[in-house]
Amino acid sequence: MNEQTRKLLEECCSGCKMAVNSFEQIKEFVKDDPLTKLIDTYTEKHRQMEKEAVTLLQDSGNDEKSPGAMASTFAWVTTEMKLTMNSSNTQIAKLLIDGCSMGIKTLGEKSNELTEADKKASDLAQRIIRTEEDLMKKLRDFL
Repeated sequence: MNEQTRKLLEECCSGCKMAVNSFEQIKEFVKDDPLTKLIDTYTEKHRQMEKEAVTLLQDSGNDEKSPGAMASTFAWVTTEMKLTMNSSNTQIAKLLIDGCSMGIKTLGEKSNELTEADKKASDLAQRIIRTEEDLMKKLRDFL
């Protein structure tokens, strides 16, 4: 596996982990069944894509990557503060849309930067981006 493929897969893995962690954190504040179901669906999609990235990394002798401790802690604290003050569906949707947007920007930038990554890694990154875009569209109903 070339270096660019490894870096892109690590970013896919890290981004999916961050999304799952956010979904799990936010879910405790959700009081609306349709929103809960949407979060559950996308939690599972992200877990599957993370698993795919981890498998590709491990098959080539590399380890999975977790999000940075500082970024994870900052995201957790910010989310807790915002949802403690306002845990409406609108607020939850806004936070999730912000997370999707961040994931799209980060992974899109890495994809454009790491042009020598192999097809499997590039395809996975694009699938994650499309999943984030799809989730954002569905979250508009809760704004």
